[in-house]
Amino acid sequence: MKNYVVFSIETHLFFARIMKEHALFLEAGFPCKDKEWIERADFFREEFEQLLKKVVKISDGIVSSDVLKSKELVTNCTIPAEKKTQFLTGIPINSEISEREQKLTAGCGMRNDRQLMQTVNQLNEKAIYLLNGLIELKEDILKEVSKGCLFNGSYPLLIKHILREAKLYRSTLIGIRQNRRISYKNLLGTEDFWNCIMMEHALFIRGLLDPSEEQLIGDANEFAMEYEKLLEMGEEISCGELEKLTKKSLKETLKYREFKEAGLKGILDCEIASLILPLLADHVLREANHYIRLLETE
Repeated sequence: MKNYVVFSIETHLFFARIMKEHALFLEAGFPCKDKEWIERADFFREEFEQLLKKVVKISDGIVSSDVLKSKELVTNCTIPAEKKTQFLTGIPINSEISEREQKLTAGCGMRNDRQLMQTVNQLNEKAIYLLNGLIELKEDILKEVSKGCLFNGSYPLLIKHILREAKLYRSTLIGIRQNRRISYKNLLGTEDFWNCIMMEHALFIRGLLDPSEEQLIGDANEFAMEYEKLLEMGEEISCGELEKLTKKSLKETLKYREFKEAGLKGILDCEIASLILPLLADHVLREANHYIRLLETE
């Protein structure tokens, strides 16, 4: 039971926040004339926010210390980024959830009770139901954008990117549901997924920076090329050399995290010219933190 409950809760704590932010970024990117699309995105933003709120409520004393220390759930800048993004977009963000997450404690009394199991089952089913709808929304947006019938401030590749993340969340939950003795190694799958995600982050950052930010554009491009090399290495590597790839991926992502941390601070302090929302900068930093924890998991 412990693995099932812990993995479920930790998965929601990371991914439910990611999904609500995906919905927010899509919502913020629609022209005001597209009210129906805005309302569809806003529905999922609110629903995943409510899901996250319910998960946080039952998480204290259950989440592992590694997850809390990784800063994949919230960073020191998450709340300032939320407040600045709410001001810039007018879209409400419940930062009380982030405040509660910052106060979570690890492993101080696992509650082995039937009610907790039932609650987790319900959360898993609710999340899968919501993900089916959010995936459909993202696919609909991508289809209409590709036909030139809809505008959104997100690149088509970015929509494909967040669609893959939603599908990963759903497949992870389905895997947890089918195998209650699941381990992180089962969840890790291939590093190709996250190396591709990191590469695309660099491409998006490069494209959203103001043309005057030549140094940062060059740095982002370098990271994109390094992750492309890691992806090529992953295609050619044998099973016995996987440890070598993991070490290279970890070393690159640790450097990349420093770049993202500096970028987030620069955006919050209005020192970097870009089209990047503060919460998007914090969002990609948390994903790097998540990937680093996975790479460091033995």
